[in-house]
Amino acid sequence: MPNTHARAVDTWSPLYFLASVGAGGLAVSFFMYLMFWVPHPGRAVPVVEDIASHLGSADVVTIAMVALAMAGIAVFGAFNLGLLVWNLRRVPAFTRSERGASLLASNAETQLMAMPLALAMSVNVGFILGLVFVPGLWSVVEVLFPLAIAAFALIGGLALRQVGRFLGRVIGSGGFDCRTNNSFAQLLPAFTFAMIGVGLAAPGAMSATLSTAGISIVLSTFFMVAAVVIALVGLVLGVRAMMEHGVAVEQAPTLLIVVPITTVLGILAMRQGHGLHVHFASHGTAGDMLVLLSRLLSLEVLFLLFGMTILRATGYLKRFVFGSETSAGAYALICPGVALSVMLHFWINKGLVAAGVVTKFGVAYWALGAVALAAQLAMIWLFVVLHRRHFMASPVPVPATAAN
Repeated sequence: MPNTHARAVDTWSPLYFLASVGAGGLAVSFFMYLMFWVPHPGRAVPVVEDIASHLGSADVVTIAMVALAMAGIAVFGAFNLGLLVWNLRRVPAFTRSERGASLLASNAETQLMAMPLALAMSVNVGFILGLVFVPGLWSVVEVLFPLAIAAFALIGGLALRQVGRFLGRVIGSGGFDCRTNNSFAQLLPAFTFAMIGVGLAAPGAMSATLSTAGISIVLSTFFMVAAVVIALVGLVLGVRAMMEHGVAVEQAPTLLIVVPITTVLGILAMRQGHGLHVHFASHGTAGDMLVLLSRLLSLEVLFLLFGMTILRATGYLKRFVFGSETSAGAYALICPGVALSVMLHFWINKGLVAAGVVTKFGVAYWALGAVALAAQLAMIWLFVVLHRRHFMASPVPVPATAAN
């Protein structure tokens, strides 16, 4: 049967930026292989020189793992950047259209926050691509860190401007429809600020220059606080509306958005903690890290159970993933699964292994790691399914009677 679902090019909305974000998240999930399975002494992250050195004495299984990781990073990194450009080209025409004007006058105006979210994700992916494929990058990294901070600051300024315009309209003159806020759609700005914050925190964890690390920690803290405040407000407003009106079915995937927000903020906190340890003599213990990551993972599991329960109750997957209907919001399903996979890698390695609870590369290590790999594989499958539905569909045939 031909694939004749509505095409993204014909029904574009800002939520299609989530396709780029999802691809970027999958690239990050492959980087976890290198992060925790390839030694990188003296550096917070592995670089191409570490990978080459490790392969020099590696067995066939290790070589295959590294090859798979690098291929995954390259493929999904390319999807991330390609989808970002594809979406950016459609923004001007959309904002000038009647659909764009309607969106800008409604609760859905915050969907535009998907654009700075995708931009921030792509900067993070670009850094990973550089680490894995550009020899000698680490020798000039202290020059690149200030540029990265500037890039994230600019994206942060764009995001703040968009949020300010939305709040100025709905609070300054009213117009926010609480009745139709029956989802967690208003948490998208929190996800955006968290992504900007985690990018800003990277120099704090990796730079050898105290001033660079200090600026990184301060700026990332601002966006971390902004993300937490907006998330808390959005949760309260969303739950209140859902309890009265039920969930908006097409926005049901937003019930899982707490999962990627939690993972991103968790990585942000770990990056800040490492920078504070190296530069400012602030020392945490392995037990502290285990407790922090266990709490974050517990929160994610709770929201995954909650979200999947509602998705099942509303029949969302049958309609928008396996059925005849299409929705750009379906791409919001990829980020939670990827975020769970990434969080599990950190929980296992920075939590359980670092605290001595689990032996690295032991039976328990791989048993737990298999859950992270399963989540990653499921999200790769989902990305392929959604990409085929939204980007490879043939135009929907128009009946002859309708054409007349």
